[in-house]
Amino acid sequence: MAIRRAGSCVLALVCTLTACTSGGGEPRPTSSERLPTASTGHSPGALQQRPAEPGAPGIGDPYYPEAGNGGYDALDYDVSVRYDPDSGVLHGDTTLTARATKPLSRFSLDLRGMTVESVHVDGARARFDREDAHELVITPARAKAGNQRFRVRVQYHGTPGRTTSGLGNNGWHRTPSGGAFAMGEPPSASFWYPSNDHPRDKATFRLTARAPEGWTAVSIGREERSATRDGWTTSRWVESEPVAGYLTTVAIDRFDVTRRTLGDGTPVLNAFAPGSEDLRQDARRTGEVVRFLESRFGDYPATTTGGIYLGADTGYALETQGRPTYDADASLSTIVHELAHQWYGNEVSVSSWADICLNECLASYAQWLWLEGKEDVDLDARYRDTITATTPEFWAPPLYDMGAGNEFRGVYDKGILAMHALRRQLGEKAFWTVLRSWPGEHPEGNASWPEFERFVERTSGQHLDGFFTAWFHRSGLPDEQYLYPGTLSN
Repeated sequence: MAIRRAGSCVLALVCTLTACTSGGGEPRPTSSERLPTASTGHSPGALQQRPAEPGAPGIGDPYYPEAGNGGYDALDYDVSVRYDPDSGVLHGDTTLTARATKPLSRFSLDLRGMTVESVHVDGARARFDREDAHELVITPARAKAGNQRFRVRVQYHGTPGRTTSGLGNNGWHRTPSGGAFAMGEPPSASFWYPSNDHPRDKATFRLTARAPEGWTAVSIGREERSATRDGWTTSRWVESEPVAGYLTTVAIDRFDVTRRTLGDGTPVLNAFAPGSEDLRQDARRTGEVVRFLESRFGDYPATTTGGIYLGADTGYALETQGRPTYDADASLSTIVHELAHQWYGNEVSVSSWADICLNECLASYAQWLWLEGKEDVDLDARYRDTITATTPEFWAPPLYDMGAGNEFRGVYDKGILAMHALRRQLGEKAFWTVLRSWPGEHPEGNASWPEFERFVERTSGQHLDGFFTAWFHRSGLPDEQYLYPGTLSN
């Protein structure tokens, strides 16, 4: 995630007007057109080793069985959008490059709402159907062999929507100034472009965004070019490192954009929407925050930094990759949290949503580390005082395998205490080795909480079953030996 404040510490060629609105000259079948069923014989240049099968409609997350999709690995998204704030209508043209993980007769993409105009697979018209709330089921003219790369182009339009789940309102949001932005967790990407919308399938991302002159579109990745013609401004953004869908975004508003670089050349781009003026002073400390976190966690892992400051009240911020998105109530502590996610949550992403403590417990503890390093706060004293002030309800949520819909309970407050207790259990040397080494164990990849536990035991040389059970797997106050471990005295 994100940091939520409810309760506790919370496009790649430039898109032309034709491409975004008329399909670039390719014929557009509708879902009612009858196209040939996919062949289960030979794919071009590859021999099918077994009969082609449909890809699964879910990626295998036990909490959200229909999230994401199986049968292929997403490699790159080339997304072009045109958005008119007056009408609220988005026109999209997305090309996904993917690799089949088995012989594939058909497969699904996640797309919520929107009207699909056409689908092409490797340049040929493909049959498509809509199933359930978010499945775009695609049957290519020819099946894909296992390990075969293929490209899927989807053209679509509509008024993007949102839903309430996870952090709160997820998906497409409108701003008080008339703009719009995409943000949310667990689902987010599928509200505005077709995707494999689960963090287990990360891919590089390119966005070409068009907005009326006077409006600015901002996204993640490096800003490549911007030009205004015939009343529309086009901008292009490229994220060259794999990114989870919920960590992508586009925001369209009357932004004031500032640009600079860190000492190592990392671009710093801050975009301020109307209503976010009070956040400029804290935003200017982004470089300082990055340097501090590097001193604790190692080299900054993202290609960019900065932030998108919305001036809107969403109730949470989100660690969109390399350029977090902040609502009107953000603070310096929020910036610390979201930038810490670039190591924990973005560089190493969850395998399943049950593993969310890998993101939130560590990023939340970064806020305490900032207080310790920058404001000389005694964290042992703060830890003891916090425990004294807790109620039984505070200790109720387990921090791992907490159940679908409960992912964001406990991880921001109890999670901080759990990480401080782990620090005292391991000792300073082992603890800092863990925090600095963990992102390098799964660079640009995914991991589970049990993998983290095994890594900590291996790195520290300690057997920690009791500790991890007491703090992360169970409800209730941990036993005294785990509540006040190591050099932390009662």
